[in-house]
Amino acid sequence: MIPINFDIHEAIEVLKPLAFFVLGMTVYAIFIFKFYRFLARKDIIPLNLNQYNRAEHPLLIKTFSIFFYLIEYIILFPIFTFFWFAVFVVLLSFMAKGQPLESILLVSIAVVGVIRVTAYYNEDLSKDLAKMLPFALLGIFLVDISYFSFGESFDTIKQIPEMQGILIYYLVFVVALEFVLRVSSNTISLFIKKEEEIDIFEEEIENNPSLDEKSEN
Repeated sequence: MIPINFDIHEAIEVLKPLAFFVLGMTVYAIFIFKFYRFLARKDIIPLNLNQYNRAEHPLLIKTFSIFFYLIEYIILFPIFTFFWFAVFVVLLSFMAKGQPLESILLVSIAVVGVIRVTAYYNEDLSKDLAKMLPFALLGIFLVDISYFSFGESFDTIKQIPEMQGILIYYLVFVVALEFVLRVSSNTISLFIKKEEEIDIFEEEIENNPSLDEKSEN
């Protein structure tokens, strides 16, 4: 049997990097898990501020409903969008070696836009897209840690304040895109609901012809 000499100081030196790797990857994985599921939801703001509408007059009800809608999708949504955009910019800054900042910003906002569009089509597809880039970064890190140039990536990130004009245009575009998607989705849902109600009514008439006679009278 081979004798094992246990050295506590040597064990600490060996296990310290392992502990940091496990902790870092765990925190990153949990963050991405929460991040992509939130970004890929169709209804990204479940606050439902309209529940605080206590008005009884019909005109006031509509006015407050519009007000709360504006708070949700004109104020809160841009804040969330900027956060998602910033996350993707940072991730791409570490992945895209030698790429100009303009390209990184363009790809980042395009990814956010595509995720939001697909969320209205199929949330599972949107989730797959939202987690693809962050986990690809983790995969590259595990395979080849030397791939990353942290100094170059931080230099790229420092240039972001110089692109304020582009950032505003991108933010306005995504907010407008979300507004169009929301209105289109609500309109389509309204038509589908009306068609379902008509189908149900016609089915009830077929099962009970007396209803048809009442409606004619």
